[in-house]
Amino acid sequence: MAGTSKAEHRTGLLNGFAAYGMWGLVPLFWPLLKPAGAAEILAHRMVWSLVFVVAALLTVRRWAWAGELLRQPRRLGLVTVAAAVITVNWGVYIWAVNSGHVVEASLGYFINPLVTIAMGVLLLKERLRPVQWAAVGTGFAAVVVLTVGYGRPPWISLCLAFSFATYGLVKKKVGLGGVESLAAETAVQFLPALAYLLWLGAHGESTFTTGGAGHSVLLASTGLVTALPLVCFGAAAIRVPLSTLGLLQYLAPVFQFGLGILYFHEAMPPERWAGFALVWVALGLLTWNALHSAHRARTATAVLGAPRVGAPDSTPVDA
Repeated sequence: MAGTSKAEHRTGLLNGFAAYGMWGLVPLFWPLLKPAGAAEILAHRMVWSLVFVVAALLTVRRWAWAGELLRQPRRLGLVTVAAAVITVNWGVYIWAVNSGHVVEASLGYFINPLVTIAMGVLLLKERLRPVQWAAVGTGFAAVVVLTVGYGRPPWISLCLAFSFATYGLVKKKVGLGGVESLAAETAVQFLPALAYLLWLGAHGESTFTTGGAGHSVLLASTGLVTALPLVCFGAAAIRVPLSTLGLLQYLAPVFQFGLGILYFHEAMPPERWAGFALVWVALGLLTWNALHSAHRARTATAVLGAPRVGAPDSTPVDA
């Protein structure tokens, strides 16, 4: 029914805004966990994420995928690679935020789509349209300008972008849903992370037991901060078109960029503004190309699916 469809779409949009909004505002959370260092925060995130995701899967009783995964060594290997790559991504991001590099971290997620396209060309031999080539070229120019602006390559941004693009590529090959994938990956991460936390405790360097009850609760909530946006994203992904999700994904780095400038008061000299402007031009080209392609696909589908003259109209009455 049309009413149900509109309600589902609205629910999907709200969940999409919630997911990307939470990802965009997460730089406000990591500083609350000081004096814990980035490595301790990362380890807690791995351990508590598994706890929250397993609880969610127990609630919905969705475990059939686990048995299938355990019988497929190649997919298990890919899950291990995904876990390793996302560990790098999480660790660098937490360190960047708590070290005063929120703006540079946001750049990583702005250029991630460009890196994903470049990897598609280099690794998957994909062919690009001229507009996509122009976007990738503009993105490369932006990195050059930012290298001049920072006095070094924006390695935090590049590390975040390449690690997340690699993670996306591996996840695509694994073919698991978001919550199931996080459960499998954090299961791989769990024992090393727990061992590290126990080692910190044995050496009297753990803040979990010495920072007070409030600090302990905040460290435990890293699992919720990781899992909740993913649940919202999953609810959005099945209700709104991929093109809409593609536009919503820019909310997270926009929020992060705004927080870096307005809340954390990070410096933005003219050459950095120039570099970011080039990145936004590149993303504008990609967005225009994606919307244009989606419009052409819908038009082609409408033409091919149009009822013949004299044929009964198959459109539901209440559509």
